[in-house]
Amino acid sequence: MDPLLSEFDSFVRTRTPALLRSAYLLTGDQHLAEDLVQSALARTHRSWSRLHDSGNAEAYTRKIMYHLQVSWWRRRRVAESMPGDLPEPRGGDSAPDHARQITLRLTLRAALARLSAKQRAVLVLRFFEDRTESEAADLLGVTVGTVKSQTSKALAKLRTVAPELADLYATEGTAR
Repeated sequence: MDPLLSEFDSFVRTRTPALLRSAYLLTGDQHLAEDLVQSALARTHRSWSRLHDSGNAEAYTRKIMYHLQVSWWRRRRVAESMPGDLPEPRGGDSAPDHARQITLRLTLRAALARLSAKQRAVLVLRFFEDRTESEAADLLGVTVGTVKSQTSKALAKLRTVAPELADLYATEGTAR
């Protein structure tokens, strides 16, 4: 087997679960997330010969995902629903209070479904992937001001549609 192909195959096998989690949070739908990751990986494959040595393959793939998602927003508006389950990391922790985590997950899923796709993407980049405002703006192809305003609007909407998230988070924080 070609060594470059073998390296790409290894990259896909190891990084796809993490890419799917991010894509799910961006799209709000398991099937759309899979499509987004597949499209991004196809583009990454085309550039693999120059990416494999640089060590930037995952960053490149994620950037492609964000750009594809933004272009999909601009193309069409579709009613969104979040019917799928968020992919879990392999070998995840066993939670002491499973019911609380399930409640938090369901509440968060419902709250995220009420946000616009842009607001959800900004929150994913800023808080799930821990990106700076300028990194998020660069990845989404928007200004830092847009990232700030969309973050503010999204957090305000989350506070309105799911005030119980603040209570659950406060409970989690005091338990540690």
